[in-house]
Amino acid sequence: MSVIYNRVALIGLGLIAGSMAHAMRRAGLAGHIVGTSRTAETRDTAQEIGFCDEIVATAAEAVRDADLVVLAIPVGVMGAVAAEIAPHLKAGATVTDVGSVKRAVIDAVQPHIPAGVHFVPGHPLAGTEHSGPKSGFAELFENRWCLLIKDENTDADAVAKLKKFWEGMGALVDFMDADHHDLVLAVTSHAPHLIAYTMVGVADDLRRVTDSEVIEYSAAGFRDFTRIAASDPTMWRDVFLNNKEATLEILGRFTEELFALQSAIRRGDGDHLHAYFTRTRAIRSGIIEAGQDTDEPNFGRTTR
Repeated sequence: MSVIYNRVALIGLGLIAGSMAHAMRRAGLAGHIVGTSRTAETRDTAQEIGFCDEIVATAAEAVRDADLVVLAIPVGVMGAVAAEIAPHLKAGATVTDVGSVKRAVIDAVQPHIPAGVHFVPGHPLAGTEHSGPKSGFAELFENRWCLLIKDENTDADAVAKLKKFWEGMGALVDFMDADHHDLVLAVTSHAPHLIAYTMVGVADDLRRVTDSEVIEYSAAGFRDFTRIAASDPTMWRDVFLNNKEATLEILGRFTEELFALQSAIRRGDGDHLHAYFTRTRAIRSGIIEAGQDTDEPNFGRTTR
């Protein structure tokens, strides 16, 4: 593909930003990639890896003359960073983000976006349990959805360009209302992560009683819970604090379902359990058929 943005600024240099840089390089989507991170250690590591053309010390420095600015930082700091970069944004530039929550990000960032600069919130539904600049890889977004948020005031050309950019990195692109996005992600990502954290926490309590048996004899189910629960704690703290209502709604529904299953087990109601597991198995099959996972052993995942 040809260059879509002459200069791209990556604010934050973790898994998503690093993968974007590798994917941009592979497809030739950016003329020049500049990156920055809050910590000098991360900047130094990114410099060693070389996935950016230029590493600078501050976000304000990074966004100067950038045609696309990507906020790849925890949701909780996006408002402060938006305020920092606002005076330095180029007229006609597009600002986007990769946060897992959208309404809170819009409320925090939009007030700082100057006239003549386009804000198109985004969320690539891709990731691993790894974080940091060394964790990125170009294939992360292939056949994965990226959701973009727009309304009647969003510049159509800026949206079309960003859509083409994500497609160039291998993603499937769709559009969604911010509040609906937050509810959908509470079901598909946020609540499952919280449940995984809780299950691993319970196992840690058991480990104190049973020495190391919980860890030593972890079967596939618990092993997959621990994979999810290894995700970046700062990011997930901010996700839950900024998608509070939707997450609590889904957790309430989860609690109701859990109580119903407890009751069925207590009553010895095998028919209820079998019917429930059959329905949930069909949902898993649908995920595979949609190309969003695989039925290979260990979910087709290899150790990176």
